[in-house]
Amino acid sequence: MTIDLLTLGEAMVSLRSAGPLSAGGSLAMHVAGAESNVAVGVARLGHSVAWAGVVGADPHGEFILRQLRSEGIAVQHRVDAGRATGVMFLERRTADISRAYYYRAGSAGSTISREDVDRAFAAGPRALHLTGITAALSPEARRTVEYAAARGGAEGLLVSLDVNYRSKLWSRDEARAVLTPLARHAVVLIASDDELELVAAGPGAAAGAGEGAGTDAAELAMAAELLDRGVREVVVKRGAAGAGVHTTAGRWEAPAVPVTSIDTVGAGDAFTAGYLSALLDGGDVAARLQRGTLAGAFAVSTAGDCEGLPSAAELALLAAAPDGSTQR
Repeated sequence: MTIDLLTLGEAMVSLRSAGPLSAGGSLAMHVAGAESNVAVGVARLGHSVAWAGVVGADPHGEFILRQLRSEGIAVQHRVDAGRATGVMFLERRTADISRAYYYRAGSAGSTISREDVDRAFAAGPRALHLTGITAALSPEARRTVEYAAARGGAEGLLVSLDVNYRSKLWSRDEARAVLTPLARHAVVLIASDDELELVAAGPGAAAGAGEGAGTDAAELAMAAELLDRGVREVVVKRGAAGAGVHTTAGRWEAPAVPVTSIDTVGAGDAFTAGYLSALLDGGDVAARLQRGTLAGAFAVSTAGDCEGLPSAAELALLAAAPDGSTQR
């Protein structure tokens, strides 16, 4: 058996409010998690995908497994009867500000182990996608991510690492100490422009940490340092400003696709899914950026972490009707 992409990490139940949580009201239930979002996105774009993780013996875990299986994802899971599935409350505080509240300390997902990775690798993946989020969950999860990255690199897989820094899980210094050495295993390194300094350990990182953070010169220096360490593609997510890619052959930039923004949660994962899908299809850098920005546009213009992610056939919808329309 061979699959296109394996990803592993914690999938959670996300309970979303339409307004302030303190005011009460109804909550909508969704599947959340950076890795599972990417899994859904890549699967919808026509690839075979496996997700590995741990859930509790509870209705939340059953919901996650049912939803992922419904997307055609091969679920390589373990059930931990002694721990609960992680939960996240997402508060829509204003039209422009959402706040996440995590209840995942000691969760089933934080116990992911080397044995879970070994079972998942039996599927024979072409590519492996990891994020810094899982590494932040527990010492065991960190060791597991490090093992998976090292094994993936040793076996010649296309290893993708998305920094995905979460300040509610660890400090920037803690993240830097783990992610900088982890990045050496990555073929594709993905980060937002304010996350590059968490994986670049040279003069560029020093510039990125201070007043030079976010400047073009700092980004170029940090990207060059990562490329010198063996990363083949440094992908920079810029949100509403689009995305860029640095390789030894040059630099590419793509603007964001203009849409009406409804929900930005999961947009970065959608971009990553589109980018990796095009890479698996053999597309060049420009094609990868185009598919990534299109997938990101679908995500921000629909509600939910992954509900609005497009199929391959739907990618042309935004290009065909950039100002919106009703198709009859």
